[in-house]
Amino acid sequence: MAPSIRLSPVARSLFDEPLAIAVQGLNPRQQVTLRTSLRDETGELFQASARYQAGDDGELDLARCPALPGGSFSGLEPMGLLWALQPQKPFWYMMKRDVQSPFLLQLEVFEGHGESPGRLLAQAQHERAFLRDGVRRIPVREGRIRATLFLPPGNGPFPGIIDLYGTGGGLPEYRACLLANYGFAVLALAFYSYEDLPKEMKEFHLEYFEEAVNYMLQHTQVKGPGIGLLGLSKGGDLCISMASFLKGITATALINGSVANVGAVLRYKDIMIPPLGSNSKRIKVGKSGIADIVDVLNNPLEGPDQQSFIPLEKAECCFLFIVGQDDRNWKSEFFAVEGSKRLQAHGKEKPEIICYPGAGHYIEPPFFPMCAASMHLLVGKPVEWGGEPKAHCEAQVDAWQQIRAFFCKHLTGKPSGTSSKL
Repeated sequence: MAPSIRLSPVARSLFDEPLAIAVQGLNPRQQVTLRTSLRDETGELFQASARYQAGDDGELDLARCPALPGGSFSGLEPMGLLWALQPQKPFWYMMKRDVQSPFLLQLEVFEGHGESPGRLLAQAQHERAFLRDGVRRIPVREGRIRATLFLPPGNGPFPGIIDLYGTGGGLPEYRACLLANYGFAVLALAFYSYEDLPKEMKEFHLEYFEEAVNYMLQHTQVKGPGIGLLGLSKGGDLCISMASFLKGITATALINGSVANVGAVLRYKDIMIPPLGSNSKRIKVGKSGIADIVDVLNNPLEGPDQQSFIPLEKAECCFLFIVGQDDRNWKSEFFAVEGSKRLQAHGKEKPEIICYPGAGHYIEPPFFPMCAASMHLLVGKPVEWGGEPKAHCEAQVDAWQQIRAFFCKHLTGKPSGTSSKL
């Protein structure tokens, strides 16, 4: 029997779902190298490889067989060939721009454990999709709002969430649509560097975000009385500002967010919150040319920088802080702890804080490869994001479950279980 790759699900799975990989028809105890390849929409190649030895029966099941040293990872890692994918171009970040088309994953099995691939024994292709069948993608251009709404299949109304990314700008949709697969109505909201929105991060007006909140609260497919907010990085402090000043927010989840306003002036009616001060002399650049910016921001507890601390005690919602303890972008754990202290000092409920050792700044949905360093638009050079690939991957899997459970609990009143999955 010729060697062949066996996948489950066979041809297509959602990007945040596990993929079972096995090889059958090998010789007993045969040594092979497995390689995965994926090209993003710009054509950039991501690859991972691992060395294995088949069992006595010629079978190789990644759920039971540990990878041997010498590849992209070692040990028992059933999803290692996905989370260990790395760009062949330095400082490149895996982004999904068009969520309506899947990523195409190539799997190959080569003979032996050589530095260069041996004879090709088997190959397969698999689609990693973002939209579950029946999820509706609706571009939103109402008033000033520039966004995309994802609605689950079936009859609503559904619990609603607004999803914000960070300083990269534009309109990333992939996290919002993956979340909609689980029964949430999710609005991916652009806030700068997209269509006719401001090109630069100089000043943000909360009235824009208020328009988006009201759009969701008034939507017939969105279940009230309040909605959730999910923000990563700069999107995190914007979410805290929204929760602090706007009505209709029930639950706010932050992924490595700041409790101080960062990078741009924030205005709402007659209120102005200045950006947290910073000192570029605190940037450290190593021999690699990659910048370490973790100490650049000032302390929001000291001097005039206290004016940048967002008054989150005004919020009428529950908070969840997701923290990567190896975040090299800024001090996410410090921000979460100080936010918690401030809430409790004002008699508010203690927020949930979940810390992940070995996780970096960009905690994405499950199985996105960790980005250790990439170009930072505001710094103008590659910066370290932190993280150790295996620990970071495990954090992404757990954080994704925690975020969904948090929104299930506070937006539907039901504990999250498999029943919430469509």
